[in-house]
Amino acid sequence: MRWTAAVLVGLAAGASALNGTCPSDKKCGASAGSSAGLPCCQITEETYECCFSSEACIPNVGCRCAARGSLDEREVSLCDDVKQYAGYYRLTTGDKNYFYWAFESRNDPSTDPVVLWMTGGPGCSSEVALFGENGPCKVNADGASTTSNPYSWNSNATLIYIDQPTGTGFSYGKDYDHNETGVAVDMYDFLQQFFKAHPSLQKLPFYIFGESYAGHYVPAVSHKVWAENQKLASGAIAINLKGVSVGNGLTDPEVQYKYYPDMAASTNNHSAALGAVALEVMRLAVPGCTKAITACQTDQSACTGALEKCNLALVEPYQLTGLNPYDMRIKCAKPPLCYDFSSVATYLGRSEVKAALGVTGQSWSDCNMQVNQMFQGDWMHDYQQMLPDQLKSGIRVQIYAGDQDFICNWLGNKAWTLAMEWDGKSAFNAAGDNSFVVKGKEVGKVRAAKGFSFVQVYEAGHMVPMDQPEVALAMINEFIHQ
Repeated sequence: MRWTAAVLVGLAAGASALNGTCPSDKKCGASAGSSAGLPCCQITEETYECCFSSEACIPNVGCRCAARGSLDEREVSLCDDVKQYAGYYRLTTGDKNYFYWAFESRNDPSTDPVVLWMTGGPGCSSEVALFGENGPCKVNADGASTTSNPYSWNSNATLIYIDQPTGTGFSYGKDYDHNETGVAVDMYDFLQQFFKAHPSLQKLPFYIFGESYAGHYVPAVSHKVWAENQKLASGAIAINLKGVSVGNGLTDPEVQYKYYPDMAASTNNHSAALGAVALEVMRLAVPGCTKAITACQTDQSACTGALEKCNLALVEPYQLTGLNPYDMRIKCAKPPLCYDFSSVATYLGRSEVKAALGVTGQSWSDCNMQVNQMFQGDWMHDYQQMLPDQLKSGIRVQIYAGDQDFICNWLGNKAWTLAMEWDGKSAFNAAGDNSFVVKGKEVGKVRAAKGFSFVQVYEAGHMVPMDQPEVALAMINEFIHQ
């Protein structure tokens, strides 16, 4: 999910800590003293130890020195019957420990593509998508059991979920990213180690997917992979990147923010969210907002001001209506995120689940406010300019958007795909919108040319796989199996 300035205010009190701490009724090991705030390592059911930043937790053993670049992985038997891997990668780029969970394809893992999923936020866990959108199972209301998802994206692909950057979900450490340069370097580090640990996956087609603020993450990470492949460093492996995709993303704020008034006025068979006067005030604010975002591209000191100015004028009026910014058809049921992920939190808080995943001393949260705040200066930067190099090299790009989302709406997303300068711009703009059909029914519109496509998905909000699971699975399978 992408949080807005108004949403952020309500999260401060409930934000998760950046480091796990030992339970107040437990004693830390003598070697660690009483180091409050350090990650807590469970040795036995009743014994805990506080790990220093130079140490890693080995479940059932304790804190041990860990070299950067180490992978702590185990096989898992949760959520699905396929072979699974979960654990932590201790990055070489700092005190950063990234949690991941990978599911092999239900079809043929020896030949099916590999898909990486990154949830946005920034600071929101990819387990939100795993259990709420496109993963192999859903957590039941009791928070203790799961139900298989027949529309999981690992139906025809090996699927990797990653909690990044540091402090997101189960990931932890003392060093944090604040822009896409850091995100790209860290994710490239992770991918190198992951594929080295799984040589059978190295030659398979690889795709990077993400949602919401991953409209920043995906272009930055994929461009880093593309660039490193051009001049492969000694000891590095080539990553077989074939395509990237972003759903309801924030990629080109300069263009996208212009479309909030039109979206609030209704373009998809619902009543206007705001009255005529409020809509006109929003429209009058667009030029000033756009000017501020443009300034941010060359003057970093202007970026936070642009975020505050634009969100106050173009996002806040909608949020004050009480409508869900992620689905204009409904009210915001549980502010600030509008959706209830408490059953997922309960499930991931269960001791047997954490033990199976290799998680010790970390508490899971859906979104972390402290991580989010670190990216305030990154928010208004444009990242669509990182896609033309990839398209020219034959890496396909798909942008999709549910048409009931307000916050990263389909109007703004379609507009930036048409505005982006690249070799195939004329062909893409002339292609027209064609019916996107699944099982004989038109479920959206698609425009495609020269390896670039935009898909409008009908009757879906910010999280397309949640609202239209069958359509989303058909869309991804068509994209990754072309």
